[in-house]
Amino acid sequence: MFKNILALTFFALFSITITAQSKKDLEKQEEIKNLVWNDEDPYKNVMDIPENWKNESAVFLVKNIKYIYNRPGNSIEYSKIERDRIKLLDQAAVTEYSELKYTEGNVFYREMSRVTNTFYLGVKVIKPNGEEIEIDVNQESVSNNDEKKIAIPSLEKGDIIDYYFYTNTIVGENDLYQYKAVENTIGDTYPIVKFEFSLETEDDFFINFNTYNGAPKLQQTVLPTKKDKKRVYSFNAENVERNDFPRWFFPLVELPSYKFQVLFARSGKYEKKAYAFIPEDVNTVKTNVSKEEIFNLYEDKFRPYGDLGDVERFLKKKTFSTNEEKVKEVFYYIRHAYYTNYVEAFVMDESNIMYPFELYGKNPIIFNNEVDFVRFFTAFLKDNKIDYEIIIGTKRYNGAIKDLLMEGNISFILKVNTEKPVYIEYFDPYATPNQISPLLENTDAYTLKVVDRKHIEDIETIKLPSSTYKENSSTEKTELTIAPDFSGISINRSFSYKGQTKIDEQKNILMYYDYVYEDHAKYETEPILDRVRNKKDQEKYKKEYAALLKKLKDKQQQTIKERTAGEYNLKIEDYSFKILKNGRFGKEDSFEYEEEFTIGNDLIKTAGKNYILDIGKILVSQIDLSTKEKGRTNNIYMSYPRSFNYQIIVNIPDGYSVSGHENLTSNIENETGGFTSKASIEGNKLVVDIQKFYKHNYEPNSNWQKMVAFLEAASQFTQSKILLKKE
Repeated sequence: MFKNILALTFFALFSITITAQSKKDLEKQEEIKNLVWNDEDPYKNVMDIPENWKNESAVFLVKNIKYIYNRPGNSIEYSKIERDRIKLLDQAAVTEYSELKYTEGNVFYREMSRVTNTFYLGVKVIKPNGEEIEIDVNQESVSNNDEKKIAIPSLEKGDIIDYYFYTNTIVGENDLYQYKAVENTIGDTYPIVKFEFSLETEDDFFINFNTYNGAPKLQQTVLPTKKDKKRVYSFNAENVERNDFPRWFFPLVELPSYKFQVLFARSGKYEKKAYAFIPEDVNTVKTNVSKEEIFNLYEDKFRPYGDLGDVERFLKKKTFSTNEEKVKEVFYYIRHAYYTNYVEAFVMDESNIMYPFELYGKNPIIFNNEVDFVRFFTAFLKDNKIDYEIIIGTKRYNGAIKDLLMEGNISFILKVNTEKPVYIEYFDPYATPNQISPLLENTDAYTLKVVDRKHIEDIETIKLPSSTYKENSSTEKTELTIAPDFSGISINRSFSYKGQTKIDEQKNILMYYDYVYEDHAKYETEPILDRVRNKKDQEKYKKEYAALLKKLKDKQQQTIKERTAGEYNLKIEDYSFKILKNGRFGKEDSFEYEEEFTIGNDLIKTAGKNYILDIGKILVSQIDLSTKEKGRTNNIYMSYPRSFNYQIIVNIPDGYSVSGHENLTSNIENETGGFTSKASIEGNKLVVDIQKFYKHNYEPNSNWQKMVAFLEAASQFTQSKILLKKE
């Protein structure tokens, strides 16, 4: 949608914002407006939509997108003009477009190059009688930090909004420059009568471009001449149906779409330096990447290299029963020695407490990219005579590896051929061996065959391993204690995550201090403040750092408290949480934490001398499918198979018994997953055991109703109640 697109249009870093518009700027703005809206505009009088779309909320009469890459003087210039003309057919669409939000470009400087970014927006409303009302964007926009918004007054059903946005970037004095890749679907959440795409370049701009899933193929419509080196490529589509872009969906895998990337190389010398799958010449549009091209690009890139002194000293203190064990332990050591060992330093530096890096000696090794890590780790494998392969994959939302087009969509994995193969992906503080990105699981990939643990001599297609829903599990135990006067409830929740389910939870909850000091103790390295030898400085830094830690921990607790309150949609009090295990040393190593808090009596209702407890509300975060979602037509793409195990324990108040717990039993299971629940009375406790699970990471649409069956069962459980009956 328009307001969503504009909200993502452009953010400039290190900016020196120009607030007043110059005469030249106003003239350029007028030039762009006349380029889009003029007497020759073929869509100026287009107002009608096809009969079959009369019941839609809105319809795009036209979507026109133009990309232009050229080279004024020694600079290179990129421009994009997107124009949409949309007819609003109901009140929901009117509300959607009554306020438009966007961000503007700025002028900023980067190193030696002057980079100019420009943004223009034009908006007009066309009434059913043909009257046009142009919105004065410069006068009517209201700023809120980087964001601006414009209210569109008196908008009504039947109106047309015709708008464009123009972005322009000029980069000075660059000999080699790769633009950000563009990957988009043709469709939108509203149908499109006419979709038009064009791409204009000239000499020294190389293009990778292809369309997918039935989208029209790119055609060259303007050829270069001796006087004019301009090249124009385009494709058009008509009567494009809308798509709802539902949850669990990868649009680029199924919908008509296009992908492209442009690279500028001023001469053949720079073409050879380009780290990309570059076309043979500027007259050729590259549409795919072969296995051989992947082999050629990476043949020499991953030669083992690195100073292994620290690793060798680590190994002298250790003995291992297998190479598999050795590989895993060295990975964890490297993760600390060249990553988490420096986390405190970055925090100190960013917080302006001190400049810390001189405390680590000259040229400390810090890994911040995949290639350096792979080269270093393979150097260790080579020295220890352990065979390995380098896997080239692409995440599932990009499509199949056979359709790979851009180097930026590649992911690297090391496959270490120990007794049982060990898969290693580039690490972050939580990465563990044999836990690759879930979006790479069960995909086809290429493996670079390494001979003598040094030379890449062949490439083959393989299938990456996948995990199961039982391996990717989360366990949540919630215990409720009701106040004697039924005025509130004390809740204790404990969580345990394994496999792929723990990754996002670790990133959302853990802070660096939740694992850094454990690593220092494990590997006998010094925390940063222990490295400061001057006692006076050390005391000063300790005081400032203690204040920072308190602030960070308070914020951490507040963030998790707000998340929990949002899950229950209730106000919570007396909140505390504690991390029990950070789960960073093995795929099977669980991440565990617990929290305690109190809520009011919102879940308790009086029924004479008895009480009704909304026990189902304790099962938070269940999916409530709308009627529209139940009629889904798309296939289902999920991140990974997974299982959720819940246990709800209610301490039965003295003098009361439980009635209605027999209705808490459910058992829905099929080939896609399931939802089961059962309840029992154990002494003075009501214990409810629940499981929900998704068996696969993909389901065809033909299985959607089977998924709906257990999703609805879980949703219905949240409405369950029990009676606490006075004895």
